Amino acid sequence: MAPNAGHAVRRSAIRVALSVLATVVGVAHPSQATAATTTVDETRSGLMAQALAYEHGEGVPEDQRRAAELYCEAARTGDPEAMFSLGWMYANGRGVARDDAVAASLFARAASFGHEYARHMLKFVGPSDGVVPACLLPPKPEQTEGVDETVDPFAALPPPKRRIADIVMEAAPKFGIDPQLALAIVAVESDFEPNARSPKDARGLMQLIGGTAVRFNVTNRMDIAANVRGGLAYLRWLLAYYEGQVRLAVAAYNAGEAAVDKYGGVPPYRETRDYVSRVLRLFPNESHPYDPTIVEPSRAVVRASTRSD
Repeated sequence: MAPNAGHAVRRSAIRVALSVLATVVGVAHPSQATAATTTVDETRSGLMAQALAYEHGEGVPEDQRRAAELYCEAARTGDPEAMFSLGWMYANGRGVARDDAVAASLFARAASFGHEYARHMLKFVGPSDGVVPACLLPPKPEQTEGVDETVDPFAALPPPKRRIADIVMEAAPKFGIDPQLALAIVAVESDFEPNARSPKDARGLMQLIGGTAVRFNVTNRMDIAANVRGGLAYLRWLLAYYEGQVRLAVAAYNAGEAAVDKYGGVPPYRETRDYVSRVLRLFPNESHPYDPTIVEPSRAVVRASTRSD
């Protein structure tokens, strides 16, 4: 799928990079790299050195699957080169099943950090819809103390709503979102009505406005699958932006992150406060796992400058 010339250049660069990384880490064998490092940058270098070695059989038996695992470990630290390399493996089916959708998401994430080759590769795999490999998904959040897990507020949905709920529950983990939180948002936003429209022209199950749809590559807001993908992508972004604080992410889903940042918390709007209360009654957890690499560095800086402690 990628031009042969580009692959040859990358193989050459890989050999040089492997030699340099092994020198920086100061070990003779790639498998010793991680143990010899203490800082995040050194850990990334060690993981990348090992991944490159296993991908190309440099000093160790070639093992594409192990290379993909190591690239994913490095990608979790926010390394754009690891995101690109893992995306390349998904795009070519090396060590993992070929998946252009996953590759596009990884390339898009690397490109958001300024990775030029990743931006170029997006031309071959198409636009990202936010789907990430399972190895990058956060662990399931721990249940809040005192919450009765046996009570499922969505257990008695009528068949039409149950079919919608099943779609949402299947899609949510692909975006690292607890299905119960995704269902809570859909329930409060549209009551599982795919044709819902608000006076402000928010549309569909997750009530996407036009700007949010464009931001997350949704061309048809009334398409159920596309609407759910766009809403989940936005919710994932908000959870990363607010460092897993569910209350703030939910408030921003309703009122926008600018309003939440302006007031340093849930805005004093009756609609937003009622909205947050209704969602948290259905999903009574104050924190949620998040992926810090989702938020581009420039937005993180803006958030830090406007944060109210």
